[in-house]
Amino acid sequence: MKFFDFSNFRGDVFGGLTAGIVALPLALAFGEASGAGPIAGIWGAIFVGFFASLFGGTGSNVSGPTGPMVVVFAGIFATLSGNPALVFAAVVLAGVLQVLLGIFKMGQYIRLVPYPVVSGFMSGIGCIIIALQLSRLFGHEPDGGGTIPALTAIPEAVMDPNVNALIIGVLTLVVIFTWPKSLGKIIPPPLAALVIGTVSSLFLAGAPILGDIPTGFPSIVIPEFTADTFAIVLEAAILLAVLGAIDSLLTSLVADNMTRTRHDSDKELIGQGIGNTVAGLFGAIPGAGATMRTVVNIRTGGQTKLSGMLHAFVLLLVVVSLSPLASQIPHAVLAGILIKVGYDIIDIGYLKRAHKGPRLDLILMALVLILTVFVDLITAVAAGVVLAALAFVKQLADEQLKQFGGTSDTASSSTPEELDLLTKAKGQVTVFDFGGPLSF
Repeated sequence: MKFFDFSNFRGDVFGGLTAGIVALPLALAFGEASGAGPIAGIWGAIFVGFFASLFGGTGSNVSGPTGPMVVVFAGIFATLSGNPALVFAAVVLAGVLQVLLGIFKMGQYIRLVPYPVVSGFMSGIGCIIIALQLSRLFGHEPDGGGTIPALTAIPEAVMDPNVNALIIGVLTLVVIFTWPKSLGKIIPPPLAALVIGTVSSLFLAGAPILGDIPTGFPSIVIPEFTADTFAIVLEAAILLAVLGAIDSLLTSLVADNMTRTRHDSDKELIGQGIGNTVAGLFGAIPGAGATMRTVVNIRTGGQTKLSGMLHAFVLLLVVVSLSPLASQIPHAVLAGILIKVGYDIIDIGYLKRAHKGPRLDLILMALVLILTVFVDLITAVAAGVVLAALAFVKQLADEQLKQFGGTSDTASSSTPEELDLLTKAKGQVTVFDFGGPLSF
């Protein structure tokens, strides 16, 4: 895949510009939610977005901070007491691990994580994002990091709300959930919610705002760790690397379906790894392939690496020119935007149709979701993969026994009505029977 392919220049310009506009409010919100600050979210979108597109293996992919990555990073930030040298050492190491995964061609294996496991931890992350933002929607800040403190802080926030912050937050939610699709093609819902919510705060004083946001190019953060902290940093890096790889490759599959192309999984991991390594060195939050921004990019004409790189340049121009304005954005507005992000991450489609599929898949999804919310992602994914593997072995054994018993023949398992139709067709109809276990 060429570094610079100008065959679709016009489409890539429109795609990159639109994706950059969509990414702006999300990057600010993710940066604020991570603990590192909104500017760290913007720089994360710039560095990961540019380098993942330049060196990645999916032409139309747009990368940057995502809900799953921010949830994990926020946990790491809290665990390491916000120490930049340790926190961003984990980000740099995660990027290096992703590059190694690509070099050793591990992309094809990461994609074999079973769908119920992916659905469960993505839905769990969506629930975590909503839980972390509910107190902020009411104008309060939860004490301490993590899901449990956030959940326990909600009743007090509801009983003693900052009324103006709540009005602004509810207005943001209404705008982002009900924004007309016709207008969405011109002004994306998150951007509309950001502008309307911030403007409304000028007439509803008293809601907490972001405050001063640093301007200028970020300084280099020298990663470091001690013998006591190495295990924590390594565990965090492994989690970020694997989660980022899964998130990115799922987005690449979505892009493949929309563009009728085939991405290079290993090259994509190398690009994501380089992007996260650079982001960590400059104190920016990590990222991955972002499904919504990628879809927006493709729908507005983006097809090649140029679109993802241009999306990063759009954000760079915003940082240079509009940072002082961003300081007036209320926390409640970003909370409303993130609640919508959390809702979108929850796999509502799977939950609606889960009762029609294997019961074991639903149980597995629910287990992974509960472990993700109340324990941690590593435990959730590990338990999910092991149980899914055992279920797959059982399915394989059952299928072999079924074939051994001679019950897999199509004709013998057809109903009388089906056999009658086949007889009347006089050989003009062929029945295909797909036997054997279905893969992930």
